[in-house]
Amino acid sequence: MPTKSKVSRPGGRSARVRAAVHRAVVDLVQEVGADKVTIPAVARRAGVNASSVYRRWGTTSVLLADVAAHRQVEETPELLGDLRRDLERVAVWTLSDLSRPGGVAFFRAEVAPDVDERRAGLQACLERVSARFRAPLEAAARRGETTPSLEHVLDRVVAPLYFRVVFSIPGTDEDFARGLVAELCEWDRAVSAAHEEGLTASA
Repeated sequence: MPTKSKVSRPGGRSARVRAAVHRAVVDLVQEVGADKVTIPAVARRAGVNASSVYRRWGTTSVLLADVAAHRQVEETPELLGDLRRDLERVAVWTLSDLSRPGGVAFFRAEVAPDVDERRAGLQACLERVSARFRAPLEAAARRGETTPSLEHVLDRVVAPLYFRVVFSIPGTDEDFARGLVAELCEWDRAVSAAHEEGLTASA
């Protein structure tokens, strides 16, 4: 008599447990702050065994980092087909994600106390942020537009946003985020124009 093979189904119990745990983490961070979130508290809120949470995530820092990564991937804004508007939308979304309850806490969770974990967490965070801003740049390039480099976007838009939110600098709002993108686009146009003038002069 043939035996039935055990097939792993996407969206099964594991996915439901992860979703319940993630919801519990977000709720607890908003209610008590990230520093007071514990795995037993998360397990109680999610209605799962604490041993299951420990087995899958191990530490609260790892769990917070996983929640941060998951929600960023899920909620990234759609592109509109205009480079400046798309960069503005992503910049404003990035600011909103950092500024909402628990936003900075989730980021700090990725910057773990352990040196190796901190390096890995920062690298993962950088990769996600880079992918978010790379999308409109690559879309514009496919349309034949001249675009700033990803490095310039990170230096002139992303870095100021993270710095100002982490240090709670007043005036870091949506207008500020859009202003960073405007300055980047103006700077990129000036650089491109200067480059074209140089080519013409040397011709």
